Amino acid sequence: MSGISTSALATGWTIAATLLAPALRLNLRRRAAKGREITARLPERRGIDPTPRPAGPLLWMHAASVGETMSILPVLDALRHRTKVLLTTGTVTSQALLDQRIPEQNLSADVLHRFAPLDVPSWVQRFLSHWRPDAACFVESELWPNQLAACRTMGIPLMLVNARMSDRSFGYWQRVPGLARRVLGGFARVQARGDEDAERLKALGAPHVESPGDLKFAAPALPVDQAEFDRLNAILAGRPVWLAASTHPNEEPLIAAAHRDLAPRYPGLLTIIAPRHPDRGPTLAAELQAPRRTAGQGPPAGEGIWIADTIGELGLWYRLAPIAFVGRSLIPPGGGQNPLEPVRLGCAIAVGPYTGNFSDHVALLRQAGGLVEVADAATLASFVSSMLDNPDQRRRLGEHAAAAVRRHADLPARTAETLLSLLPAQNLASSPAQNLESPPGQNIVSSPGLAR
Repeated sequence: MSGISTSALATGWTIAATLLAPALRLNLRRRAAKGREITARLPERRGIDPTPRPAGPLLWMHAASVGETMSILPVLDALRHRTKVLLTTGTVTSQALLDQRIPEQNLSADVLHRFAPLDVPSWVQRFLSHWRPDAACFVESELWPNQLAACRTMGIPLMLVNARMSDRSFGYWQRVPGLARRVLGGFARVQARGDEDAERLKALGAPHVESPGDLKFAAPALPVDQAEFDRLNAILAGRPVWLAASTHPNEEPLIAAAHRDLAPRYPGLLTIIAPRHPDRGPTLAAELQAPRRTAGQGPPAGEGIWIADTIGELGLWYRLAPIAFVGRSLIPPGGGQNPLEPVRLGCAIAVGPYTGNFSDHVALLRQAGGLVEVADAATLASFVSSMLDNPDQRRRLGEHAAAAVRRHADLPARTAETLLSLLPAQNLASSPAQNLESPPGQNIVSSPGLAR
């Protein structure tokens, strides 16, 4: 790969994305048929949108999925009434979350959600030409070369927020250092989620890197339908309940094995499995001979497993189950899922050994005595058993973890101020009736071409 020039790689990506456009259209329709896209909104994925651009300064923020979206909700609060925000995401789960949270936080007047265009040059250009954002913000590690290149061409300042650089990604970028410099060099500001991420980003050529902290520490608690919680809580009252959340393929058999180990000792035991991808629900239900929520089936009356294959209800499950295992961590390569979500709701949590994408979070919780690490079905069953047998220990574990994550309370406000500094001052000072034809992004920090 070192023998291929950076410009050739960038050009190759652009050509490949253009040639793949027909296949991407077909794939979008297939995803919609599986419930992973919304048919009526597929044009947005090609940059087609009849919705008019809001008047005044417009900040484009992109968060790939639910975790990234949750982390920036406090930032959206801090931006309220100061600029309009075009918030794009790439999943129906994040859209469902925002449909609930935007009205709940009274952000409807300031935040507009759309689905992000796929990284096809003409689709990206159509999107940017229509919305004409004054600045753009990408959350964590969402770096699409044609999007970034088009922003640079249009003079739109870029910021990377809560930036992360995993071991795996860092290894990849180190093999193409020139490409890394061109991609990361296009950002006017980079806020890393931790010191390790900041050092890696600097090593790869990112300018203006700082490490103010992880926005996920300041994220709000996951939402819940209170009436549904009250209903299910009454049904499950008195039963031993634990949750395996955000699970991935090959983890569920281990979770089922842990349940079988525990069931003889805990009459009426309920194990809730909430797969990371809810569309796996029917397959899991068949494999484990378990009822599933989206089929209208409630929890088994006696001991058993219940498949919680719904979208946007993780806050419900974490509230119903005081003991939680956080998935994508038992089977390599893993990577983990966000352990702060259950901690914020007081759960006693366990994770597997493969949590590389959340190493800082796990280290913090470990140091605070707020997390247990398990290696297999047997140790998972042992964790659940100890939590069921020792309610005081379970509460202490949850309290220690919750105390550890109550930090960086002012980080969302500071992040909002940095984002606002990227917007042209004349736009912020002018009225909503300003002339929208002026070019966006007057204070861009120039860089060479962007690619991935």
